[in-house]
Amino acid sequence: MLDTKTVTAIILVAGNSTRFGQNRNKNFEKINGKTVLYYSLKVFDKNKYVDNIIIATKEEEISKVKDIIKQENITKSVKIVVGGNSRKQSVYNCIKDVNSDIVIIHDGARPMIKQEYVNKCIENMDKFKGITIGVRSKDTIKITDENNIVINTTERANTWIIQTPQCFNRKILLKMHNKYKKEEVTDDCALLEIDNYKIKVIEGDYTNIKITTYGDLSIAKEFLKEKM
Repeated sequence: MLDTKTVTAIILVAGNSTRFGQNRNKNFEKINGKTVLYYSLKVFDKNKYVDNIIIATKEEEISKVKDIIKQENITKSVKIVVGGNSRKQSVYNCIKDVNSDIVIIHDGARPMIKQEYVNKCIENMDKFKGITIGVRSKDTIKITDENNIVINTTERANTWIIQTPQCFNRKILLKMHNKYKKEEVTDDCALLEIDNYKIKVIEGDYTNIKITTYGDLSIAKEFLKEKM
């Protein structure tokens, strides 16, 4: 069944990078001579399942994205879409602009993405409508109320830190975006969870960090050195 499905990779680089603290988009910072965006873009370009790529970015940064695509000799079709004011809106702008069966969504600020996790996400789409990469929590997680009073303590063995990529049946994800336009969510899995779709978590690894602060660039640099 999978060989008859079309797959679009969506890379999100339209964020404000507020916590990065440098008044510039972290996705265009350099790690070992390459932009942060390059690493994700190259993985999807080489992936055997991905047919095409969409990048959500700010309108004023479209030219930067075009330059990266040209400089790195990306062979697959890449479409650039103007992102929204939130991650959710950026995803919506992308999925309504494509007709593929499956979309695999990735934060451009996670340059340590690995082919094996992209493959595992896509290969499990025959069984699930939504899949995400994640790692088991190393710490005990407590749930509190708005006054920081503990309500519950989670079972650590069943607690996950969610990463990307995340993979979805595009029609269902689009339906959930249209149905829950006013819901504030931090990832797309949460939209499917509202309607009780089963989301599969595939275990990844702790190197798949998201560049959030300027100091994270140094960590990513060391991880990427090991891959090269």
